[in-house]
Amino acid sequence: MDGRDHATRLETVTERAPLSRKLAAIAESATLKVDAKAKALQAAGRPVISYAAGEPDFATPSFIVDAASRALEDPANFRYTPAAGLPVLREAIAAKTLRDSGLEVTPAQVIVTNGGKQAVYQAFQAVVNPGDEVLLPAPYWTTYPEAIALADGIPVEVFAGADQDYKVTVDQLEAARTDKTTALVFVSPSNPTGSVYSPEETKAIGEWAVEHGIWIISDEIYQNLVYEGARAVSIVEAVPDAAAQTILVNGVAKTYAMTGWRVGWMVGPADAIKVAANLQSHLSSNVNNIAQRAALAALTGPQTEAEAMRQAFDRRRQLIVAELSKIDGVVVPNPLGAFYVYPDVRGLLNREWAGVTPTTSLELADLILEKAEVAVVPGEAFGPSGYLRLSYALGDDQLLEGVQRLQQLFR
Repeated sequence: MDGRDHATRLETVTERAPLSRKLAAIAESATLKVDAKAKALQAAGRPVISYAAGEPDFATPSFIVDAASRALEDPANFRYTPAAGLPVLREAIAAKTLRDSGLEVTPAQVIVTNGGKQAVYQAFQAVVNPGDEVLLPAPYWTTYPEAIALADGIPVEVFAGADQDYKVTVDQLEAARTDKTTALVFVSPSNPTGSVYSPEETKAIGEWAVEHGIWIISDEIYQNLVYEGARAVSIVEAVPDAAAQTILVNGVAKTYAMTGWRVGWMVGPADAIKVAANLQSHLSSNVNNIAQRAALAALTGPQTEAEAMRQAFDRRRQLIVAELSKIDGVVVPNPLGAFYVYPDVRGLLNREWAGVTPTTSLELADLILEKAEVAVVPGEAFGPSGYLRLSYALGDDQLLEGVQRLQQLFR
């Protein structure tokens, strides 16, 4: 059989046995897609500056790398370990949860996952049944609606614009609630907007969820990256009664510049954690033991380098907000957390720039990449059109040059 016959046979098999309709409906991550395109252009010699990836540009602190190196000397780390995570790491995560989220849990209420994404996926799998509706405040991280769909749930977008600092209200949530509403996604600080809910706003939403018996999936991966004296108060600290119906999602990726180490976790009520642990026992088993040892060092070691990174992000945050605000037609709410800025760019649409008249933020992002060689993620990836996400987790010089290119384009 030659190659042509083999290809024809494969086409025939594909027609006879179609792919999974559920997986075929899942979209590729828009942020990773834009980042990959930017990197491809850079590899081809184009001087592209990318604000696409939500990834710190710092090296993982050396004491964490050293812990991983020492772990390689222990043969016990070369074997299977408990699927839910190393007991000592689960203990450290429980301690962190008490320290930063104000919730006392046992290590048995913790599952260590392959990054925060797996924790998000398993959280929805644990509490969503087919046809259940999940309230999804928008703008939202691109993975949430896909993870909800993979659990056979229905994402219900609740949009809050720049005039609300991208934060939804209880009234908006109540207007979207139906008898099919099973869960709410709560993210503070937010990806993609950097918004941080105040303690009062968090309490009001938590009390509303408790009143209606709604599960809360609270993504706290950016909780330690806050600025101007803000504090990302956990919803289970603001409303202790919410703990019985809340799953917290977190990880070491953002605070410790450990995106590639792939260590996250989920914390929640024992019954929800048990079903999620059963899923993980079949899905992936234990997370890489070397990475788990590194995560343990991150949580229990000195926090000076993490604080230095936070201060650097704060400096960059102030710079990018100030410079973007100089562009006529761009509205830039002040983000108090994470490392993103989410300008409202509707004032740039339906105007001619460099011979092109963009009508959507998707078209605007394409124009920016082509004419200014700057990669940004359009609002369509996170909800309605008319916005852009820029990550300021890149070097200071590139950060400034990229915004200056935008100033020049939209002069």
